Amino acid sequence: MSRQAEIGLVLLLVVALALAVWAGRRAGGPPPVIDDRASTLVSGPDGSRALYDVLVRLGVPVERRRTPLFDLATDAERRPAALAVLDPPQALVSAELAQVVRFVKEGGAVVAANTGGGITRCVGWDVAYRFDFTQTDSFRVVEPEGNLVLPAVTNYLRPPSTRKGERDARRLRGGDIEDSQCETLLPLAQDTLLRLADGRPAAVRLRYRGGGSVTLVADAGYFRNRTWRETTVPEFVTPLLVPPRRGRLAWDEYHQGFGRSASLPRELVGWLLRAPGGWALLQLVAVLLIALALIGVRFGPARAVIERRRRSPIEHLEALAAGLEGAAGVDTSVALTVSSLRRRLGRTGVLAPGEQRSWLSTLELALPTAAGRNAVRRLQRILNQPGGPERALAAAQAVEDVWTELRPPKTHAGS
Repeated sequence: MSRQAEIGLVLLLVVALALAVWAGRRAGGPPPVIDDRASTLVSGPDGSRALYDVLVRLGVPVERRRTPLFDLATDAERRPAALAVLDPPQALVSAELAQVVRFVKEGGAVVAANTGGGITRCVGWDVAYRFDFTQTDSFRVVEPEGNLVLPAVTNYLRPPSTRKGERDARRLRGGDIEDSQCETLLPLAQDTLLRLADGRPAAVRLRYRGGGSVTLVADAGYFRNRTWRETTVPEFVTPLLVPPRRGRLAWDEYHQGFGRSASLPRELVGWLLRAPGGWALLQLVAVLLIALALIGVRFGPARAVIERRRRSPIEHLEALAAGLEGAAGVDTSVALTVSSLRRRLGRTGVLAPGEQRSWLSTLELALPTAAGRNAVRRLQRILNQPGGPERALAAAQAVEDVWTELRPPKTHAGS
């Protein structure tokens, strides 16, 4: 098989594979949305990208924090005015909860959705769910002032349970350290922002000494893109997120799983192994490697061909010299030398050999020095008389003498 046929076969295979991938993705429709994290980096129906975009358009300074909260209250340069922790899948560790407590005591504002990674339990509340599916799986809420029609919630807030079994479980998870920090956080006032029809709270705001506050919202669905698009929830939630004092609002993205610890190569490898487009790209790379291997390897003995030896540079020069000698190349060289002198003197146009002789006679009369006139006479003799290859060198020297006489070299004033 010839090389052209091999390349054509590889290209045909690549095109067929690309068409198969395109047809499969088109027939399968868009990939299902499975990311239900309430993160501002997720733009799906269950994400919270809408909150970030709305606050940016309102001119509220916002940032996505992708590092742990170990320096939330101690780093004065990066310290925000408010912190939003929206039902992260990863819980805050005891050291991070201690930073949150200190942050609130020093005047910071915290907004926690659902368990808030442990913040809800830290400030003395718990999230209750309805597990009786024989009834409705949601709770109707009492609309707050402002003629807002808010959707039903799936859970509500209640004081934490103090049963011995739960206390032992918390102790195994490091609860003693957590309690020692959280017990020092005592609210001065409590405002119920949203309640169920039977009076149980669904959203509360706790105020502390020093101006700090913690806002608890039991239902994390109030912070998702789907709810913000279809209901009037933004009018209720947006004032809760705006920092009460000057500063920026920080979204906790580290506990949503968007920390900076993941490297770009690792993410790229993960995408190649998980996504359909990554699999297609890997298959294309495999096909190209196989094609390069087939093209690079020669099967069988080398083909017998006619050996063609190229001329060396010396042989090229000898051939050029023989050609010039056979074609009266010396006369051509002399004529071109005279033409170059005419161009250097500002004359244009190509002169015939007879015209060159008359022009040299006129130039001889115009020269002011005897040396210049003698050089023109030598150039006329070279042009009129036959000779060998030495005429080309003599003509070049005569032209240079004429040019020197017409354009004498400049001398310094002191010489």
